[in-house]
Amino acid sequence: MKAAVLYEANSPLVIEQFDLPDIADDQVRVRLMASGVCHSDWHIVKGEWVDVNRPPVILGHEGAGLVEEVGAAVKGVNVGDHVVLSWMRNCGICEMCQEGYSNLCEEPWDHSAQPRSADSGRPMKRMNALGTFSTETIVPQDIAIPIDREIPFAQASLVGCGVMTGVGAALNTARVQAGKSVAVFGCGGVGLNVIQGAAIAGAEPIIAIDILDNKLELSRQFGATHTVNSAEADPVEAIKELTDGKGAHYAFEAIGLAPEPYTQSILCTRRRGVTVFVGHGPDNMPIDFDCKILGPEKMVIGSMYGSCNPRIDFPRILSLYKAGKLKLDELVTRVYPLEDVNEAFAALGRGEVARSVLDLT
Repeated sequence: MKAAVLYEANSPLVIEQFDLPDIADDQVRVRLMASGVCHSDWHIVKGEWVDVNRPPVILGHEGAGLVEEVGAAVKGVNVGDHVVLSWMRNCGICEMCQEGYSNLCEEPWDHSAQPRSADSGRPMKRMNALGTFSTETIVPQDIAIPIDREIPFAQASLVGCGVMTGVGAALNTARVQAGKSVAVFGCGGVGLNVIQGAAIAGAEPIIAIDILDNKLELSRQFGATHTVNSAEADPVEAIKELTDGKGAHYAFEAIGLAPEPYTQSILCTRRRGVTVFVGHGPDNMPIDFDCKILGPEKMVIGSMYGSCNPRIDFPRILSLYKAGKLKLDELVTRVYPLEDVNEAFAALGRGEVARSVLDLT
């Protein structure tokens, strides 16, 4: 197999050859066909997430592919299945899984199947024990989710993180109600999916906030009814003006880069408004706000992986795509070969794409 390795922050990824070990009884070997290039990968490249996935590491956690081999104890996944990989375990046994919150599974990532350098034999860590910037990977059976064979791999790969995180934040975490107002801070890959999740729920109006006009224009394609350029106007006041002075029923922070949008996403909601923190910011980034702003029973909640159950929600999301109710084709702005992964990151950093996808075939 070949894979893209980050050896140190703020340096180009390097394409190298690796050998994979034999699979364990509860594991599956997947030939990866496509991987999304996610902002979470970009955080690691920039050295903003140092607590986990510290370099050197094979990046990538948003992948889809074909099952090539299954272990002796594997059930529910077969050779030849098309699968999307979940970056969160789903052990089915821990307290969170038993209570229906498999997105918060307590089982740690399985790092047992680390590939080894074809030259030196050195083992290499994989991001979230997936490492989807590679042509093959070995994963536990519980994170390989079979999908409809008609779904293109590029589009399917995005469901493994960005689509599920965004759409799930609206439909699962916040449970947005039809006819209620929504404000979404950030129109990147995750924010666009929050917007279309809110549109599927029937929200009105849906207000998109960003500093880039091209992303605001794109947000309308995914369901935004109004846009606010926060580099030119106070987003809190603009949102209140668009909601009869009351503020939004729901607000989502989907940027994860700086403290201000987190605070603004609370300030822009009305009494009993719900703010959902979707963006995962750099390590140790404080948020400063007056606690009294929560007095009118405003609620703030985090959203992890769109509060999803991958075995239920991945097929559900893809059925919406097949029915023409969820936009995945429009998310794939550019497709790159694995060898051009650094250019994919450069385009992400310049804000030019909704999502780039690596073609691993």
